[in-house]
Amino acid sequence: MIASQKNEFLPEKELRELQLSRLQAVVKRVYERVPFYRQAMDAKGVKPEDIKSLDDLRRLPFTTKQDLRDNYPFGLFAVPMQEVVRIHASSGTTGKPTVVGYTANDIAGWAELMARCFMMVGLSKDDIFQISYGYGLFTGGLGLHYGAERLGATVIPASGGNTRRQLMLMEDFGTTVLCCTPSYAAYLADEINAAGLRPKLKLRAGIFGAEPWTENMRRELENKLEIDAFDIYGLSEVIGPGVAFECIHKNGMHIMEDYFLAEIIDPETGEPLPEGEKGELVLTSLTKEAFPVIRYRTRDITRLHREPCPCGRTFVRMEKVTGRSDDMLIIRGVNVFPSQVESVLLEMGETEPHYLLVVDRKNNLDELEVWVEVSEKLFSDEVKRIEELERKIHHGITSTLGINVKVKLVEPRTIPRSEGKAKRVVDKRELFKE
Repeated sequence: MIASQKNEFLPEKELRELQLSRLQAVVKRVYERVPFYRQAMDAKGVKPEDIKSLDDLRRLPFTTKQDLRDNYPFGLFAVPMQEVVRIHASSGTTGKPTVVGYTANDIAGWAELMARCFMMVGLSKDDIFQISYGYGLFTGGLGLHYGAERLGATVIPASGGNTRRQLMLMEDFGTTVLCCTPSYAAYLADEINAAGLRPKLKLRAGIFGAEPWTENMRRELENKLEIDAFDIYGLSEVIGPGVAFECIHKNGMHIMEDYFLAEIIDPETGEPLPEGEKGELVLTSLTKEAFPVIRYRTRDITRLHREPCPCGRTFVRMEKVTGRSDDMLIIRGVNVFPSQVESVLLEMGETEPHYLLVVDRKNNLDELEVWVEVSEKLFSDEVKRIEELERKIHHGITSTLGINVKVKLVEPRTIPRSEGKAKRVVDKRELFKE
């Protein structure tokens, strides 16, 4: 039995009491140990002792991704570095990542949280998990890895890519649970069926996340792979994967409310919205030691539901994320900002200040093509020079983003102009249409 599993079924009154005691403790800790939060709370005239109910949460300041960048690398840590046993990071807009830290207790709690998620859908120590999320600074791979081990299951740390090897491992090792992005799962499904491998596989479940996906894609993956496909939500700034997870009824992801306090706000005004309305998800971590965050603005648009779930869990459920309130794209599980591309182009100084990111999905994998305008003179020069510049830009953007992209140099005035905010992205994936 996972130690914290009992909290999933707490009556509302007891759950709120637990959340309040943990909120008061974390607010006191960050006020005493993190100068950023002490200054932000002082600016709002709030002291830790003022937090007497969960309604007082709205009195606390927000935390944004920009705050993480401004305090790079360790300015928001609440413990000495001697107590930090692991560092993860997500991509930043200009090459600097947002950095998060974990104590030994944080890692143990995260593993238990993930194991709880797996148990929600009937996975057990008898399963063999193939973790095909990326390992390293990205939280996905190691987050699910430690959770599966905590469950007592067998783990295959396959990481991402190398599709032929992925299929070989599935067949030879008897994989029962596939963990990866939904777009990569769709690609694997096509390769499995093309090779006639499905009858030889033991797959029964898929844990898919790190990018938005629709119910249509769920049905496609379940049909092609003959599995149950479950959605998982998380973000490195809060802990990583496991912030929310579906139960067997697949009617929304239960937010782990003993670990995280969730709000929905109007992304324009920052004001809390009534329950059931769609808005921006804001999360407060209640148990993190090394890197607790208060009212972190995720920029993810969703809504929360508290209607009883047939599974009996009392944790609130969040709908699938339907968009973002900023300009970030999620491509193959990687956060991509147009400003990252702009930074590369400005450093080179050999192109016009006009570019466009064209995102599409081909063969069930996301593709990014960057259109860049070049001067009339350069465009009329010899082809060799154009090809050299294309290669140079490709290398710069690929190195910055951490994913492969296509680069297309275009003639002046090819990219539409705007009198208002420049349109930097054309997303053809239509991810949020059924």
